[in-house]
Amino acid sequence: MQDFKGALAFITGGASGIGLGIARALAAQGACLALADLREDHLAEAVELAAREGWGDRCLPLKLDVTDRTGFAAALDAAEARFGALRVLVNNAGVGINGPIVEASFADWDWGVDVNLGGVINGLVLGLPRLRAHDLPAAILNTASLAPFIPARPLRGIYAAAKAAVVLATEHLALDLAETPIGVSVLCPGPVTTNIHQAALLRPATYGEASAAFLEVENEALTGEPPAPGPMWRDPLAVGELCVGAMRERRLYVFPHPEFLPITQKRHAAIEAALVLSTPG
Repeated sequence: MQDFKGALAFITGGASGIGLGIARALAAQGACLALADLREDHLAEAVELAAREGWGDRCLPLKLDVTDRTGFAAALDAAEARFGALRVLVNNAGVGINGPIVEASFADWDWGVDVNLGGVINGLVLGLPRLRAHDLPAAILNTASLAPFIPARPLRGIYAAAKAAVVLATEHLALDLAETPIGVSVLCPGPVTTNIHQAALLRPATYGEASAAFLEVENEALTGEPPAPGPMWRDPLAVGELCVGAMRERRLYVFPHPEFLPITQKRHAAIEAALVLSTPG
C-alpha cells in the first residue's frame, strides 16, 4: 500500500504507546485514524494530541474492549461511517501479563490469551471481509513481540505463548493474501516506552482476580517506577514510522531492536543443535 492519504486506519490499543505511535506516523501520511482503546483517559489525551498536531479532524476515538466481538463490529461500522472504506487494520491492543506459568490459573490464561491473541483474531475475522470486499490496496499489521524469538524469560510464559501464536497466524495470513492487494506485517518489538506496566488496571472483573503469584508481580509493577528509558528503549513514534515503512513496502516482519540479534541467534542455535542430534546416522 503506497498511498495512505485519506485512507481509514483502524488501530486497537490506539490511544497510547505503540498504537498511538503508529497512529501519529500514519497521520503524518494523511491517513484518517480510528483509535479504538479501552481506557477513556487515554482516548481523551489522544484526541488532544491529535488536535495539537493538526490531525484532529481525522481522528475518531472509540472505546473498545477487543474481546467484545459485538462491540468490535460496531466500532468498525462507526469508523467506516465516518471515514469510508477500511484500508489499514492494526491489531495492536495487548496486555503485558506477567507471572510464573506454574502458578497460573485458568483466569490468568484466559485474560492473557483472550486479549493478546483473541483480540487479533477478532480483528481479523471482523475486519478481513471489509478489506477484501473493497478490493483496494490495503494493509494489516498485527503487534506481536520479540519474546517468541529469544530464549525464554522468567514470568513471561502466557504473554510469550500468545504472542508466538500471533506471529504464526500472521505468517500464514501473509501466504493466504499473497496474490491480493492486501499486505500483511507483524511487529515484533522489544522494550518501548509505553504504559504496558499498568496492564493490571485493565483486567476486567469477568476474569477474576489474578492468582497470588501474578498479583504480586502486578502490584510491584503498579507501585514501582516504570523502567527508565535507555539506549535500548524505543520511542513509540519511531516504531510507528518503521511500521508505516513496512506496510508501504509490504514487508512481513518489523523488528525495531537489531541489538537483540545475538540473543535471537542463541535460541536458533539451540534449535539447530537439537535438529542435528535428531538426525539419523
